[in-house]
Amino acid sequence: MQENKEISALLHLIDDPDEEVYNTVSDRIISFGKGIIPNLENLWEHTSDETIQERIELMIHKLHFKDLTNDFDHWRNGSNELLQGALLTARYHYPDIQSITTLQEIEKIRRNIWLELNNYLTPLEQINVISSILYNYYKQIGVEIAYNQPEDFFINKTVEAKKGNAISNGILYLVLCNLLDIPVKAVNIPRQFILAYVDTSYELLNPDAHHAEKIKFYIDPLNGQIYSHKDVENYFKRISVSPTTSFFKEMDNRQVIRFLLEELSKCFDDDLNRYKMNELLMLAKLMEE
Repeated sequence: MQENKEISALLHLIDDPDEEVYNTVSDRIISFGKGIIPNLENLWEHTSDETIQERIELMIHKLHFKDLTNDFDHWRNGSNELLQGALLTARYHYPDIQSITTLQEIEKIRRNIWLELNNYLTPLEQINVISSILYNYYKQIGVEIAYNQPEDFFINKTVEAKKGNAISNGILYLVLCNLLDIPVKAVNIPRQFILAYVDTSYELLNPDAHHAEKIKFYIDPLNGQIYSHKDVENYFKRISVSPTTSFFKEMDNRQVIRFLLEELSKCFDDDLNRYKMNELLMLAKLMEE
């Protein structure tokens, strides 16, 4: 952004020791939008004062967050496309993310799966093809959710490192199934992120059927393992929870991204990063409206 007298004066006031003056200056700088980021980065490079550098870094973060919030708002009111929502989430941590690399890699995986599919495969055979290529050929690894490993939640890192937790691996699996017109959805099983193959013909013939009745089987996105209804019943017994209809309801893309944001926020539950936790929960709240 071209530096005029006002911007120049504001940049010189970033080091003001009066917190109230600094907050006023910061709010005004942020009001200019992300176009002012190069000015701030230039100032950061030409100062050795760590306090000023920290203030600049926080302002740049706030500018990125403001821009990201607007994009999330457009996403939820627009296409709600799952991969786009996952890439927006990754942008929180990687504001300069180049999505093209992730998109190209996912397209390669999709094409390899598509070449192995045909109209005569049963649902189980379809899923075996997808899982075999994703987990055996591409060596995608599933790891347990760890809140000290935020990178495991981001789709770009999941694709790049061929490693993700149940949520990021699950989103990758859902994206591939959607691209291949295979009716796999996330369901709301407690304490899990699990996928289900939905019988769309049963759904058409029995519109009032319970959600569980529409599900042929379940898929674990950590490794592609198939679970039966009996397996899921045993899981509910093990955790001493009575299954209700809502647990088997398909999650839409907004619900999946909201869950991703909520779980990711738990990675920043400490005094230093609590503002990040609150920001992510703000984005998650936006998905509810």
